[in-house]
Amino acid sequence: MLENPRSPRVRGVAKLAKKSARAESGLFLLEGPQAVAEALTFRPSLLVELYATPTAFERYPEIAEAATDAGVDVEFVTEEVLDSMADTVTPQGFVAVCRQFPTAMKDVFATSPKLVAILEEVRDPGNAGTIVRAADAAGADAVVFTGRAVDLYNPKVVRSSTGSIFHLPVAVGAELADVLERAKAAGLTVLAADVKGEDLLTARNEGALAGATAWLFGNEARGLPDEQLALADRVVTVPIYGHAESMNLATAASVCLYESAFAQRSAHHE
Repeated sequence: MLENPRSPRVRGVAKLAKKSARAESGLFLLEGPQAVAEALTFRPSLLVELYATPTAFERYPEIAEAATDAGVDVEFVTEEVLDSMADTVTPQGFVAVCRQFPTAMKDVFATSPKLVAILEEVRDPGNAGTIVRAADAAGADAVVFTGRAVDLYNPKVVRSSTGSIFHLPVAVGAELADVLERAKAAGLTVLAADVKGEDLLTARNEGALAGATAWLFGNEARGLPDEQLALADRVVTVPIYGHAESMNLATAASVCLYESAFAQRSAHHE
């Protein structure tokens, strides 16, 4: 059992909370039983190291079984060691080190996707992870991070996705114009979500959401500049019917993605 929270090995794991260490090593930090369970179920080959407290290991026998089935060794650590490794205050007994696995841009659009979320310079880790989770829930085929977006493997992004980064392809680091060109070439209609756009209800009623769609979401503070909006086929906004000053980006993105999911499935069943 690892007992020294100041050992080089523990410090090496803890360093993965920093972008520079992740970039240098090609690894990232995974925390908590839910995220670890998803990794073991969907991408077990990515796990490099798995640490757990004996108490947590006993509390989650399904994780212990999945680790055994995947041939992943579990190293026991004290609560103090786990706290030193983790980025969160309460890692809930599990920390893992995983290999990064971004999808190549050409692969995203090579499979005739029906629903893709494009995040242009989305900086807030909570928003980014939540949109990945919402895209996964809505049945999207992929998520693409463009421009100077937050690092996909930032611990807060990983936590906010609650394991969804292991479920669907996520591409990073591309330029928006190139991504939109590829999306259109693949037959997708590009819908930009922006406060300057027309009512989402209008687009829905006109049947604009039933086809293959790439949703474009912009930076939390600045949105999408006019030159980027001009690259979209259509600009829509999620209407606010109450007195809220605005809507959180991740919430608005969730609405848009689900509107497309509903429309596509309704069209399929007609």
